[in-house]
Formats: sequence, C-alpha cells, structure tokens
Amino acid sequence: QVQLVESGGGLVQYGGSLRLSCAASGRTFGAYVMGWFRQIPGKEREFVAAITMSGGTTYYADSVKGRFTISRDNAKNTGYLRMNSLKPEDTAVYYCAADWGMGFTPLHFRNQDEYRYWGQGTQVTISS
Repeated sequence: QVQLVESGGGLVQYGGSLRLSCAASGRTFGAYVMGWFRQIPGKEREFVAAITMSGGTTYYADSVKGRFTISRDNAKNTGYLRMNSLKPEDTAVYYCAADWGMGFTPLHFRNQDEYRYWGQGTQVTISS
C-alpha cells in the first residue's frame, strides 16, 4: 500500500509554469505506476498524464501534450508534473494516483478506475 501527498499547486498567470510534486510513502514506490488526473467542479475527473514504473514510458492527454511533462524519481519516492504554457482551462484540482505496476498495460494508464491509491489533490488556478 502507498500513501500519496501532492504539493506545488497555486495561482499563476496565463502562460506561466508550475511543478506539482507527489510524495509517496513506503519503500516500493518503484513498483507502482503513477498518473495525474484533474477535476473541475461539476465535471468528471479526467486523465492528464501517466508514467510507467521505471519512468521509461509516458502517456499524455491530447490537451496537455507538448506543455506538460510527467517524471519520477524513485530514489526520492516522488513523482512530478511540470506544467508549462498554462491556460485558464487548466484550472482544476490535480490529483496524483498510483497502483501496483504488474499487470498494467497501455490500456490501463488513462483509466482512473485502474488506480487504487490517490492523493488529496492540489488546486491549480490560472488567471487570464
């Protein structure tokens, strides 16, 4: 089991950047895949990005491809989401999620139902 804590959210101007962090408990973080999702009030939570156990493969939603970068440092038990060229439509609560990597296939990474462990979320607000 792993516990996740996000940080790094805040208010930033249009075109600005933020880096979100997701700190994981436990000593087996490298055995978990990790994803980032976001939710706007009144809308369903949506996939943003995901990364494999080793960090060798990443997945992105079309809406953030080329602007966001997901990464991880297994030695520090931490995952990251670097967000550049932020737009007002990126405003949301951002959640990191994780699950045991064995059995994850490319079809699973974008599906929030495949992740059992979630952080509490961090608010990201972009002003126009």
